[in-house]
Parts: sequence; C-alpha cells; structure tokens
Amino acid sequence: MSEQKKDPAAPRRRLSCIPCFDAIWFCYSPVHQMQQYYRVGVLDNCSQKWSDLFDCLSLKTKPSSELQEILEAREKAKPHIWSFRTPEEAAANWERTFGHLDEM
Repeated sequence: MSEQKKDPAAPRRRLSCIPCFDAIWFCYSPVHQMQQYYRVGVLDNCSQKWSDLFDCLSLKTKPSSELQEILEAREKAKPHIWSFRTPEEAAANWERTFGHLDEM
C-alpha cells in the first residue's frame, strides 16, 4: 500500500494467469479444433497456449519490482497497430489503393 503512495503516476500492472487457462481450455474444445482444421488443415496442438501459461506462471514467482520492469519492457517492445503517415504519404497511398474508383 505504501508503495502505491510513493508514485501515484505509475499504474501498477497486475498479472493474472486466468486468461491463459481459458485459452488452453478453449484450444482443446471441438469448436476451436474444427476451425483450425477447416482454416489451416491441421489440428491445433495448443503448444503456444501452454508456453504462454508457463511464462505467466514463471512471472508470478518474480518480485513485484522486477515483474513491473518486465511487463513494461514487453509493452514497449510490442509493435504499434497503426502505421503513421504524413499527409503526403497518406494521399499517395489513398490514390494507389482507391484511385481506380475515380475513373468510373
């Protein structure tokens, strides 16, 4: 509690492994397996979900300060979902993508 009062600007991240358990549970469901078979042609062995769970459980054993540093580093390493463009780049991309519609 006193740790939160020291630095109120920094949000504390809580790590929960419940989404990992849910992902494994869903991965072995017939719905997911049939979707994977339909889309990819093979059944999912769920190895990535198990890796995520083991990673989460190993992070739970770390001290709080080290955990915060690891989570912040991972968040910074994630690529941003949007690609930022200058107005000129955006106009050129728009023309390249949708320019053929002006000819109709």
